[in-house]
Amino acid sequence: MFIQTEATPNPATLKFLPGRDVLGDRDAIEFRDAGQSESSPLAARLFEIDGVSGVFLGSDFISVTKGDGEWQHLKPAILGAIMEHYLSGEAMTSGADAEQTGGEEFFAPEDEETVNTIKELLDTRVRPAVAQDGGDITFQGFRDGVVFLHMRGACSGCPSSTATLRHGIENLLRHFVPEVQEVRPI
Repeated sequence: MFIQTEATPNPATLKFLPGRDVLGDRDAIEFRDAGQSESSPLAARLFEIDGVSGVFLGSDFISVTKGDGEWQHLKPAILGAIMEHYLSGEAMTSGADAEQTGGEEFFAPEDEETVNTIKELLDTRVRPAVAQDGGDITFQGFRDGVVFLHMRGACSGCPSSTATLRHGIENLLRHFVPEVQEVRPI
């Protein structure tokens, strides 16, 4: 098994590409600490590595965020854990997946059409690009012209995430949805 690695815009996060499905068509899952990893044998195995502070499972990639430690020491252990997991034949998750968003979506009923357009733009234009960098951005809410987004994986804590929100996503949404005035992370 050959596992590729890619740098992400977040220097604390590396993207691992096992060349096989991770979650496939299922929604991405983020684990921010070992306590949340009970539903994923792979995430639990990765959190056993000293220095791992976050795990994000995407359709065909695994993003790992480090706390303390250097990548040259952590990377071999992470590669080994991913390989062991695939060789074990265990499932990626137990089905009782961790909480995946910052809570319930919120928006006024009269904004439903606007929200559907925002979600469509996020799903078709933003999320695929963000997944290339090892992360995910999901819709959380819309109120008074402000779109609230939940940033996960490599996007969470990334130094360039503010620029991505302001110059990329906000401009895109404002262009196609005049009601949007601002984009904020949650």
